[in-house]
Amino acid sequence: MIKVVYINTVEELLPLFTQQEYRPDLDRNRSLYLYRGMINTKFNLSTSLDRTCKEHKKELEPCILHNFTKYGALEDPTIENSVWRQMFMGQHYGLPTRLLDWSQSPLVALHFATSENNLDKMDAHDCMVWRIDMKEIHALLPEKYRKELNSNKTSVFSVNMLNDVVSSLEQYDNDMSNKSMVVIEPPSIDPRIVNQYSFFSIVPNGIDNLEDYLDMNTSNTIKYIISKDLRWRIRDMLDQQNISERIFFPGLDGLSKWLGRHYFVK
Repeated sequence: MIKVVYINTVEELLPLFTQQEYRPDLDRNRSLYLYRGMINTKFNLSTSLDRTCKEHKKELEPCILHNFTKYGALEDPTIENSVWRQMFMGQHYGLPTRLLDWSQSPLVALHFATSENNLDKMDAHDCMVWRIDMKEIHALLPEKYRKELNSNKTSVFSVNMLNDVVSSLEQYDNDMSNKSMVVIEPPSIDPRIVNQYSFFSIVPNGIDNLEDYLDMNTSNTIKYIISKDLRWRIRDMLDQQNISERIFFPGLDGLSKWLGRHYFVK
């Protein structure tokens, strides 16, 4: 079931920053929650492949990956060896994929929820942050996937781990059906991925509507609806904490985006 929480004051953001489970075996606090910020509450949890190919995604996805690999191998020959590497490399450069990006940092999610390209729209509509529980998601996996996690003493897949379990999209879709999906930590192919504390869910074709799936199969999913009246306040607070484009998009493009917003006249 998806729980909806409305945030109307800055103080009500505090739970996002303190959701860490105490681990008695470590005597430390650790979180397996992942967050995704979205600029408009009318937007759905959908992948770029869903938005681009719609009902034809199943037959078009192999064509997209095949052609990306055919031409992209000139830049990185290793993508020929793994469909998962093809996806991550393609996603990074804007290729439509079945990957949906998340962050382990709620601050990163808040950044993306309050970083509208059209800044005149900042106080025109509410934004939101989704929270999912990676441990809860992976508890639904088929046994061979859970065994791989246990044998590696980890809670999240790497590309190499996933390659050891499944090597094709067809097999992945058959394994997952409409009952489960893998959350994976991507390879550090770029500083942006590292700085954004990135994770991805690999959405199988069997899950037609991710929000319905989360509503029916999870208990710890939360959708935080953030009032439009708070967006500029949160945005300024994040900037003071050095949470901005110049950190998440290292280079002149991120610097330019940050400066453009910093000097924006309301």
